[in-house]
Amino acid sequence: MTETPQPESQGGRYCFGSPAHRHFLLTDAQRQFDFFRASLRPEGGFFVLRHDGTPQQSAVQELHTTTRLVHSYALGALAGFADCAQIIDQGLHFLQTRHRDSVYGGYVWATEGASTRDGRKIGYGHMFVLLAAASAQAAGHPGAPRLMADIEAVLESRFWDATHGLFKEEWQQDWAPFSTYRGMNSNMHAVEALLAAYEVTGREVFLTRAGGIIDFFLNRIAAAHGWRFAEHYTQDWQIDPDYQGDPVFRPAGTTPGHAFEWARLVLQYWDLCGRRDGGLLSGVRAVVAQALADGWDPRRGGLYYTLCADGRPDIRDRYWWPLTEALNVLAALLKCDPQASDAAWYQRMWHFADGHFIDHKQGGWFPELDANGTPTEKQFTGKPDIYHSVQAVLFPLCAGVSRLYEGLRTLAAEPHGDDVFL
Repeated sequence: MTETPQPESQGGRYCFGSPAHRHFLLTDAQRQFDFFRASLRPEGGFFVLRHDGTPQQSAVQELHTTTRLVHSYALGALAGFADCAQIIDQGLHFLQTRHRDSVYGGYVWATEGASTRDGRKIGYGHMFVLLAAASAQAAGHPGAPRLMADIEAVLESRFWDATHGLFKEEWQQDWAPFSTYRGMNSNMHAVEALLAAYEVTGREVFLTRAGGIIDFFLNRIAAAHGWRFAEHYTQDWQIDPDYQGDPVFRPAGTTPGHAFEWARLVLQYWDLCGRRDGGLLSGVRAVVAQALADGWDPRRGGLYYTLCADGRPDIRDRYWWPLTEALNVLAALLKCDPQASDAAWYQRMWHFADGHFIDHKQGGWFPELDANGTPTEKQFTGKPDIYHSVQAVLFPLCAGVSRLYEGLRTLAAEPHGDDVFL
C-alpha cells in the first residue's frame, strides 16, 4: 500500500500554492543558499561540503560542480536572494580560466590545484556549461555572453550529430575518440540547457534542437518501451541493454528520476511552443504515471534509484534528486493540467522529503538514505550540490511552466510580508 499524506500536508505547508507552502519553500531556499555559500574556496573555485557544511579537503573540482553552482546562484539572484554574485563571479572565472582548455578548446572534466586532473571532454559536463552560461546571462552577468558563444561553438563543432539530431558523448582531451558510447542523460540535460538558452536569447535553433531530441526519446524510445527511457545506446543510437557503467552517472537499467526530469522538460517545451501538441501532454502523463508506479517504494517511502528494463526495482537505494524531479514535474502539472492525484502525490513527496532529506539543523538536503531512512554516505560524501534541491523549491514558486527566468524575476518583485528572507 502506498504511503498516504499526513494530516498537516493536506492543507498546510505541503499544499501546492498555499501561503504556508510558499513560506516553506522560501525558507528552505534561503537555508540552501546560506549553506552552500561555504563552497567558496579562497584561492578560487569551490569546495565540496561535508554534511555539516565544512569543506572537504580535496583540491579536485569537477565541471558539473562548477557549473551547477553558477546556475543555482544565478537562479537565486533572479529570485531576489542576497549575496549570490560572488558564487557566480568565481564560478564563471574558474570555468574560463581553469576548466576551459586553452590548447584544444572545450572544457576539461576535473582540475586539481593548478593542474588538470581529468582532461576528458564529456558531453554531460558541456551541457551544464551551456546551462550555466544561460542562467548567468539571465541574471545579467557581463561575462556570460562570451561563455555562451564559446560553448555554443564547441557543442556545434564537437558534439552535435546532425545525422541523428542528437549529441555525441565523450572525447579525449585532444578530441581523439575513445568510445562509441551514446547516452540519454547528456541529451536530456542538453534539452534543459537548450530550452534555457532559448528563453534567454529567443534564438529558434535552440528550441528546434530541443524538440528533435524530445521527439526521439519520448515518441520513439519511451512510447515503445512502456513509457520508460532507456539510458544507454550504441554509436548508431540502438539501445544497449547490457551496458553497465558508472553506478552514479551511468547506471544500468532505467532511472525513474530521469523519467520525471524528462517529463518536466517536455512540459516546458510544450508550453514554449504554445501548448499546441496535445500528444506531448498525454506522453508526459503516461511517463509520470509509469514512473510513480514503478519507482515509489511502497514500504519505506521514497523512490528507488534504478529499475530493470521491465520496471522491477534494481538499485533500491533512495537518493534525494529523483524526489526533487518528481516534485518539479508534479508542480508543473498542477500549474497546467491539475488533477487530484497530482496534488496527493505532491503532498506525499514533500512529506517524505521534509521528514528524511531536508537537513533542518544545518541546511541543505542529505543526498541518500540507508534502509532505515537515516542519512548515510554510501555513494555520496557530504552534500554534493544544490542544483536539484534548490530547483525543487524555486520552480514551484514560479507562476509558469516555462519562462522560468521571468518567473523568478516576478517572484523577486512580489511582496512576501513575513516570508521575505531575501
